[in-house]
Amino acid sequence: MGKTKTPHKHESNDAVIKRLARIEGHVRGIKRMVEADAECPDVLVQIAAIRSALNNVGQIILEDHLKHCMVRAVEDGDFENAMSDLKLSLDRFIK
Repeated sequence: MGKTKTPHKHESNDAVIKRLARIEGHVRGIKRMVEADAECPDVLVQIAAIRSALNNVGQIILEDHLKHCMVRAVEDGDFENAMSDLKLSLDRFIK
């Protein structure tokens, strides 16, 4: 994708990291459920909860990207590359 990116920290990083840690724990909980032969519908409900939580994290990251990275790309005259990268990322995220 595009040119080399410089590392940067967004205002939402701490919140995203906390949410990902909760999701990680939730995944471990589902693993334990499967190991304990939990009912399939119960496992599927928990998987749906994780999927929703991941989508919420993705939305936070996308909003942060639009507010900061895309604005910076416009200011730096690199909008076309940034838009191309964003489109490719969204195509992958939505699938």
